[in-house]
Order: sequence, then C-alpha cells, then structure tokens
Amino acid sequence: MTMPAHGASREEVFSQLEAFKQHDVKWREGRAFTLAYNAGTEVTSIAEEAYRRFSTENGLNTHAFPSLQRIQSEVVSIVAGWFEGGSDAAGFITSGGTESLLLAVKAARERGRSERGITSPNVVMPTSAHAAFEKGCYYFGVESRRVPVGSDWRADVAAMEAAIDDNTVLLVGSAPQYPQGVVDPIAAIAALAEARDINCHVDACMGGVTLTYLARLGHYVPAWNFSVPGVTSISVDLHKYGYSAKGCGVLVHRNKQLRAYQTYITDNWLGGVYGSSGVLGTKSGGPWAAAWAVLHHLGDEGYMELTAAARRACEELTAAIQATPGLVLRAQPESTLLAFGAENPDVLDVYAVADRLWQLGWYVDRQGPPASLHCTVNAIHDGKIPHFVADLRAAVADAMKASATGEQGAYGTVD
Repeated sequence: MTMPAHGASREEVFSQLEAFKQHDVKWREGRAFTLAYNAGTEVTSIAEEAYRRFSTENGLNTHAFPSLQRIQSEVVSIVAGWFEGGSDAAGFITSGGTESLLLAVKAARERGRSERGITSPNVVMPTSAHAAFEKGCYYFGVESRRVPVGSDWRADVAAMEAAIDDNTVLLVGSAPQYPQGVVDPIAAIAALAEARDINCHVDACMGGVTLTYLARLGHYVPAWNFSVPGVTSISVDLHKYGYSAKGCGVLVHRNKQLRAYQTYITDNWLGGVYGSSGVLGTKSGGPWAAAWAVLHHLGDEGYMELTAAARRACEELTAAIQATPGLVLRAQPESTLLAFGAENPDVLDVYAVADRLWQLGWYVDRQGPPASLHCTVNAIHDGKIPHFVADLRAAVADAMKASATGEQGAYGTVD
C-alpha cells in the first residue's frame, strides 16, 4: 500500500478501522479464552478514557510529567501490597509480562556480574516457565537451563537443584504456570535461591491479582509472594486480571538495591544523562493512567467480586470438561487457567476441535506437548460457560465423526 494522495475525513478513517475488525474475535462478548480480559462495559470504558487522556504523556521523563510519577508510584504501591512486599518493596510499571520477565533476567545477570563476578551466567527454570524467559536469555546472553516438570506439571525442585552451579544467577517459579494452570512449589524453589544468595523470580503475571483475592475469598492458595523468604522479585500483568488496558505490567523487587539492577543509566553520548527503568525509552502514559483508574474504580470490593466470578466460571468449565466423553483435564486449575486434551489422541485431534470452535466464534489457545487446548477464564465468562460447553461438545463430536485434524498454531505470531 502507498500513502494516500489526499487525507481522509475522520468518519472515513474510523469507518475503515472498524471494518478491519470484522473478523477479529468478539472478546467484548466473552468469546475469547485468551489474549483479552473483560470486566464489563463500565470498567472497559473507564480504562479507555483514562488511556485517551494520558496517551501522549511520556513516561521516559517523569520530571516533565509529575502526574505520571505519582501514578506509577501509587500503582506500584498497590501491587506491592498485594504481594506482601512491605515498606522496602520497590518496582516499576512495564509494558507487560514479556518486558517484566526480560528485566528479571537482566537484573539477575547484572547482580551476578556485580556481586560475584559471573561472566557466563545461567538461569534454571522448569519447562513450564514462560517463553519470555527464553527470550530474555537470548537477548541478554544468559544460558537457559530448562528442567522437566514433575508428573503433576509443577517444577521438580530436586531436578532444579541438580542443575544449579556456581554460575547460576536466577531461579524461576510461576504462580501459576501458564500451560496447565498449577502453582509451582515457590517456597522450595526460593529456599534454594536463598541458600545461595541468588535471585528468585516469581512469574505471577497471570496470578498476581487472582491468587491475592482467591486467598481473601477463603480458597487455599500455596505460598507464592514476598511472604516467602528468598523470593527477590515478582511480576504481574494489570492488563490481564487487573482488567486494565494493554499494555501494563508491574515488576516489583524485594528492595531498592535489587531493583537497581533492573535499570540502565549512561552519559556516554552527547545528549546528557539517560536513565531508563526498562526496555522501552518513550512510554505512553495511557496504560499507566488506565491501570490507576481501574484500580481506584474497582477497589478491593470490585476485585473480590471479579475474582469470584472468574473462579466460579473456571470451576463450572472444569466440571463440564471432566463430564465430557473424549476429553481429559490436564490438571485441576489452582487459579483461573485450565488446559485439556483428548482422552485418546488417536481418536480425537483437539486442534481440529479448536478449528471448529473458531468457526463457531470462540477462540482458545492451542499448546503442546502434549496437544492441548487452553482456556484463560476471566470475569466476562461467568454465565457464558453453558453456551461454550454446548459448542465445545458439538465441536468434539464433529471432529470425531470427520476424523479431522488441525494445526497447532502459535501462542504468538510473527507475520
């Protein structure tokens, strides 16, 4: 496409953009079990309006925009409270989980280099840890040591311990891990890190909000936050179960000394001192303001209600899958993520089921090994599970009858 010779009217521009969205998943209607999170029209509209009002403010320099300095400070403080971080906890807003996990790797590398002189660092993590850790290792020249999970899909602590050596700078646990929705044994992993005085990061991008409020609602939640000795940093995505606008995450460290390893400062150019809290330089204030607005609009009571709704829907879907012939649940979900596959893969291809669901307007993640479908259940799905289950069972029947096969697809795409 070439640049139009003449500008279009406002109406023409937005009409065309709306037309582009014609075949997108209808996430506002609860049709997406991944990628988008919805707490209802009012919350979404508040996030969008706050985003609009601060979209062109620049978080690169909060001295010029003290409003953003205050917004970031208050958002991080609220999140640190969820994590039981205490008065010493410190962090920054990020663009989301990927940036948070990259920075966790970078911070561990810098600490290992500064405090122990490590020049060939490695990270020990289970095969269930998010792909962004792999990306961080690749970007920052750190060896990735993946350790198989146990039969329950949780990190195998003994195997992780065996993989640690004098060059290990970071251990990773997830709360919950994404593929099967279970919480790693964080206390045991953190104890390994504490004994060696190295970093332990808890990836709570999916569970940082949900686990906090599930515990307050009386559900059993394994220990996962700063109440666990040895945990040095935790990440959460507010654009997931915080129901804010994309992209906003928070990375919190146990103290400012550990946080310092996340940052970058240089004056080795002609433009003066350049300081950066993360990967990005210029940062729109839109996601920051949206997060602040939604946190203050919902408050504790609102998040309690939304978490209860998401968990209720997750439990309903879990029971339905267990009652559906041909399907098998990968694990009992400990938050609001669940994965399921075929009881007999020779009889049913679950990727073909995903194809049929997409034809019916539902979007689910495809993952493996083993071949599985994955649902990130959130508040918008409360009350919609019976409709989804009816279409899921029809899709299973269709795929079996036709002996259909499907493609695994991708969690993230490169076009």
